[in-house]
Amino acid sequence: MMTIEKKVNGDTVELCLNGWMDTQSAPELAAALAALEPGTKQLIFNMSGLEYTSSAGIRQIVAAHKKMKGALTLTHLSAEIMDLLHMTALDKKLHIEP
Repeated sequence: MMTIEKKVNGDTVELCLNGWMDTQSAPELAAALAALEPGTKQLIFNMSGLEYTSSAGIRQIVAAHKKMKGALTLTHLSAEIMDLLHMTALDKKLHIEP
């Protein structure tokens, strides 16, 4: 199960992801992405509460990166999720902050 908390600051939207992002919960993130305001210029995924992501979650991260034309930042990744992004070489394509 995953919960998503949305914080808006001007044209920046931060989505705080908590729990597990898998095939059952990844559609929730897809819905949150579809509901972004048209004027959103920067998207932040705060992953401090995200314990696990499957390939379905990785697909949503890539979809967000494409939708935002690169204006996506991932923050507070666990070592396990960072390792997964490294293994898939996404750590070289995505903007990641500590």
